[in-house]
Amino acid sequence: MTAQAQAAQPSLRTTVRNPRRVSRAALLWTLYRHAPLTRQELVRHTELSATTVNAVIGELIAEGVVTEVESDPGAGVRRTRARLRLVPEHRYVIGVDIADTRVRVGLFDLARAQRAGVSYPLPSDGYDARIVVGHILTGLDAVVEAAGIPQGHIVGIGIGVSVTGWDAVPLEGLLRTGTALPLHIDSAAEAMGRAEMWFGAGRGVQHAVVALIGSGVGASVITHGASYRGATNSAGQWGHTTVQAGGRSCRCGARGCLEAYVGADAVLERFRQARRGRIAPGADKESAFAALLAAADTSTAAQRVLEEAAVYLGAGIANLVNLFNPQRIILGGWAGLLFGARMLPRIRETVAAQALRRPYAHTDIGLCGLGPHAVALGAAALPVRHFLTEGAQRAARRPAPTPRGARTRAAPTTRMPVP
Repeated sequence: MTAQAQAAQPSLRTTVRNPRRVSRAALLWTLYRHAPLTRQELVRHTELSATTVNAVIGELIAEGVVTEVESDPGAGVRRTRARLRLVPEHRYVIGVDIADTRVRVGLFDLARAQRAGVSYPLPSDGYDARIVVGHILTGLDAVVEAAGIPQGHIVGIGIGVSVTGWDAVPLEGLLRTGTALPLHIDSAAEAMGRAEMWFGAGRGVQHAVVALIGSGVGASVITHGASYRGATNSAGQWGHTTVQAGGRSCRCGARGCLEAYVGADAVLERFRQARRGRIAPGADKESAFAALLAAADTSTAAQRVLEEAAVYLGAGIANLVNLFNPQRIILGGWAGLLFGARMLPRIRETVAAQALRRPYAHTDIGLCGLGPHAVALGAAALPVRHFLTEGAQRAARRPAPTPRGARTRAAPTTRMPVP
């Protein structure tokens, strides 16, 4: 996989030399994150002068990028009190979630609304990159056709990957056989972290950990509003921290990893063992996990398995509290949402018993606010950020992207970290 170890993106003011472009980018990005806003609120958010805000907003309205949506009741001067937002239909972006159970493809507008979406289940016995790429390319066609998007109005594709061991997969090269759109590739945990911090349960928080729990377990660590990625871009492998020395085997090759106790595969396997080889009913892993949770109402085996997983997850979260002192810990991912909805009180009890008292007293623990589409939305924000921080420079004059299947020079693949 390419672009997974690129350096962090410098601030707008150091990467864009043209002051007008800097102002456009700051205003556009602020509106994407926080709209609707008045001109006065934009001045406070961006620290630009009122003169600059009025001038640049006037240009953006004339270009059809920004629109006035309403006025504050009783405002004496409409020009300063009208609320502004990006025109949702000005451009579109595609977000892809390569999860361990399915591939999701969503098409979003600039108001972050999903206009079309498809989902393709993956086999539980392995993840063939060619099958995944086929689902992505088929999904691109499907969502564009379903939404009826004009040619050339899609600014790029963001992709979040949660499949372990895909660092060596030439994902960009495989996708280039079917699309010439700009590609922005990141881990699923970072994509979900970005979405939750910008638009979901992490809004307004500077220090947080966003945990993604599926078959695997990962996390996005946010400190001072920025994602911590480590020296080689591999930080956040929370699932491979040790919770039991010499414990159960993990798919990473080590023993006693958190993932081997709280990942969906591990929990389902413990339930199978507790039932002497009988597996949880369900057509796929997600439905089997849901059946396990439902069985806890009547099955002591299910209750024991879930209690054990909650204790280990609570211990893992307590380690996060002690190590990072976050204001908020957010649990997401398909298994994290299912498990947390039932077991969150027990998880919190374990954290309280294991974590240091003072940092725990200042930590909220809750569930992802954006649901199962958080990864796709966070991935989609990458090409949007690139487009807007370029100042949306006369985007309407860009040539339409080459149709699928055409042989073109590949557009650059980039990854934008949480700023």
